[in-house]
Amino acid sequence: QVQLVESGGGLVQPGGSLRLSCAASRIIFRIYAMGWYRQAPGKQRELVAAITSGGSTNYADSVKGRFTISRDNAKNTVYLQMNSLKPEDTAVYYCNTNPAVDRWGQGTQVTVSS
Repeated sequence: QVQLVESGGGLVQPGGSLRLSCAASRIIFRIYAMGWYRQAPGKQRELVAAITSGGSTNYADSVKGRFTISRDNAKNTVYLQMNSLKPEDTAVYYCNTNPAVDRWGQGTQVTVSS
């Protein structure tokens, strides 16, 4: 089983920034690649950013240049720094392994609106 807890979402104006955090177990964090996913109303969940155990990163085209995924090995935590937020970034954001296992947490709501 995989247990992950997301936090850091909120309401922000367009152009603003948020940093999401994902607390993971040590064994998961050190072995598997991690990803941030999001699901907007009426849409399927999509992968927006991923980071491997070696630190390599990948981003969806829609967030490239605006979002940065990182991790703190000492804290077993994955972050998603989101800058220049757009209304279309509004979604529930989830963390999981990459590829994901079918166990999703509550996620954290990100709402971008003026």
